[in-house]
Amino acid sequence: MNTQNILSKIQAGERINYDEGLHLYEHADLLDLGEAANARRQQLNPGERVTYLIDRNINYTNVCVTDCQFCNFYTPKSSDPKAYVNSKEILGHKISEALALGATRILMQGGHNPDLPYEYYIDLVGWIHQTFPAIEIDAFSPSEIEFMGQVSGKSWLEILTELKSVGLRGLPGGGGEILDDEIRERVSPKKIKTDNWLGVMEVAHSLDLTTTATMVIGFREGLRHRMNHFQRLREVQDRSLAKGSRGFNAFISWPVQIENTPLGRSKFSAEYGATPNEYLRHSAMARIFLDNIPHLAASWPTMGAKVGQVALHFGADDFGSTMIEENVVSAAGAPTKVSPMMSVAEIHRQVRGAGFYPAQRDSSYNIVREYRSLADEGDLPPDTLSAMPDFIPLPLVGGSGRDSMAA
Repeated sequence: MNTQNILSKIQAGERINYDEGLHLYEHADLLDLGEAANARRQQLNPGERVTYLIDRNINYTNVCVTDCQFCNFYTPKSSDPKAYVNSKEILGHKISEALALGATRILMQGGHNPDLPYEYYIDLVGWIHQTFPAIEIDAFSPSEIEFMGQVSGKSWLEILTELKSVGLRGLPGGGGEILDDEIRERVSPKKIKTDNWLGVMEVAHSLDLTTTATMVIGFREGLRHRMNHFQRLREVQDRSLAKGSRGFNAFISWPVQIENTPLGRSKFSAEYGATPNEYLRHSAMARIFLDNIPHLAASWPTMGAKVGQVALHFGADDFGSTMIEENVVSAAGAPTKVSPMMSVAEIHRQVRGAGFYPAQRDSSYNIVREYRSLADEGDLPPDTLSAMPDFIPLPLVGGSGRDSMAA
C-alpha cells in the first residue's frame, strides 16, 4: 500500500477505507498527516474561522455504580460523606452564573445513581427549561440513557422522546471512550457497550437531538481499536445522514487522565495516556477518516492551550468551550483542575495566535457572532465569576442523599 497515493486521495476529497486509514496511522509522517487533515478541514469548513462555545458543564450527582477504572470523580454510595445530588437551588445558581457570562448551553451529566428514580430526570430537565428558557440543555450521555432504561423499563426511544418533550435539546457524547468492547471490558466492564452507545445515539439522531461523538485514547489500546472506533462512528453517521438526520455535528478526542484513579495505581500506569504528538496524530486521523462529521474540536482542557493551538493546524476547526466548570477530567488530573475556565478573551487570544479568527457558536454550530478583527471585540462578556458581585459562587456539593433533590 502506497502512503502517497492515499494522501493524494485525501487531497482530492475522496474517502479512504479502513485499511488505508490504518496504514496512514501506522506509517505516515506526522506533518504529512497534518497537511492532509487540513485539506479535509478546508473541504468541509473552508476559511480561517475557528469557532467556540460559551457553556458550563454541570454534574447533578457524583454517585455512580459503574466503577470505571479511569474515574476519580465518583463515589459508589449515596451514604458516602462526599456523595451529592445537587439541589435545584445550587443548579439554578450555576445556570444563572453561566447566563451572566454569556453562555448559550449547559452540558449536564452525572453518575449512574441507583437512588434516583426515572421521574427525577424528567422533572429536572422540565424545571430547568421552564426556569431558564434561554439556555439550551444538552444532557445525559448514552450510558445515562441506558441506565434510565434499566431503572424505568422504558425503551431508549420512549426516554429520549419524553426528555425532549420537556426541554432536552441535545445528547453529549460522553462515555464513548474506546468504542471497542475488547477495551471496554478491561477498563469499564460495567458500563454501556459499543452497540448500545451507538444505538442510543442513532435514536437521538432520529429525534433531531444535537449530538457529538467523543473518543478517549491512551488505554493501552492498539491502533486497530482506534480505527474500529472511527469505523463504527462513520457507519452510524452514514446511516443517520441517509435518513435525513443531522447525525453527529462534531468529534472531539483527548488522552485519558489517570491521576488518583485505579489505572494510575496499576503496574502499567506509565503506559497510559498519550503524548502531544500522539494526540495530534490521532486528531489528524480523525479529521481525515471521519469525512462525514462536519466539525473537529481541539481539546485544550486536557492538552493545554498551546497544544490546542497546534491542533488547529491538524484539522480542528473548533476550540471547544469556555468550560466555565468542569469536574470529571479535572478530578483525574487534567489541566482544568488548576484553571477550570478559559475566558472568551483568552480563547480569542489563542485562536488569533494560531493564525485564525474566532467566532462564537451555539451547540448546533450556528454562528452567534464573528470576530474577524480586534475592533470587533469591544463588548466581550466578563472573564470570570468574580466580575459579577451579585452572584455568590456556591460549593459543588449540594448535600448527600435524596434530601438534596428538593426544589
